[in-house]
Amino acid sequence: MAAKATTIASSPAEPSIKEQAVKPMMTKVPPRYVRRDVKGVMICNDDNSSTEQLPPLTTVPPRYVRPEIDHPLIRNDESSAEQLPVIDMHKLVSGDDSELEKLDRACKDWGFFQLINHGVRCSLVEKVKAETLDFFDLPIDEKRKFWQQPGDIEGFGQLFIASEEQKLDWGYGFTLFTLPTYLRKLHLLPKLPLPFRDDLEVYLSEPKNLALKILDQMAKALRMDPNDMKELFGNGVQSLRMNYYPPCPQPEQVIGINSHCDASALTILLPINQMDGLQIKKDGKLVAVRPLPDAFIVNIGDILEVTLIICYSL
Repeated sequence: MAAKATTIASSPAEPSIKEQAVKPMMTKVPPRYVRRDVKGVMICNDDNSSTEQLPPLTTVPPRYVRPEIDHPLIRNDESSAEQLPVIDMHKLVSGDDSELEKLDRACKDWGFFQLINHGVRCSLVEKVKAETLDFFDLPIDEKRKFWQQPGDIEGFGQLFIASEEQKLDWGYGFTLFTLPTYLRKLHLLPKLPLPFRDDLEVYLSEPKNLALKILDQMAKALRMDPNDMKELFGNGVQSLRMNYYPPCPQPEQVIGINSHCDASALTILLPINQMDGLQIKKDGKLVAVRPLPDAFIVNIGDILEVTLIICYSL
């Protein structure tokens, strides 16, 4: 049977798989069978060993375009005094009172700070960074194994999509609950590709230990018994969220991730690179954060703030 193309409703129709089967072996998938990934159209060759990337999008799809009101004024003048505080963890644990005062002011005035000399091995951090990029670069069929299930937030996907009309973030992420270990989903962390899974397992203990050290120093700044702070948060739930923001042809029309407050006690953020993107609201305006090399960005979450307010109100 000769293969031929027709048109239906102004859309080109491809020959059926049965018709294609009588022809010589295909070297590319017919366009009608090609699926779209967030990076563009992926065309698989016949041995599934590699992919060919078509040109990326040149305009933003309408569902991702945000109205102008979603783009508030951002203070990003490099000469501005409004820069995120930098806290030296080594000085804190060494008993430096002036550094403890800086931590106290950062928590009260900003709720954010960059943490340097944190003690987490740079070699481990760099391995996790590289392997995270490789993980997001997996073929779509591999990513599909880790997609979010209906009604769940863990896995690949966007969070809190309530309707088909909702505007979407220009990005997506991978979410895991990691501690206590009984919360882990068997089809997620245990199934991650090696060596990423093993390196991530080692890395996950570092933010937990670091968070406990930070909370201990916060307790000192508050003249609070550190044991009380440890009792409140020492056995808390730990989750991991990796966010990926693909290149955008019209970045002024989109938002990477919607404005929000973290509900956690502490968020310890590891930027993969030093690219600007994170913005923090202070005094009614947004301040652009410029990540420092080898630094974590720490955010005081709602749970910690509310818990301390309740404790001091009793």
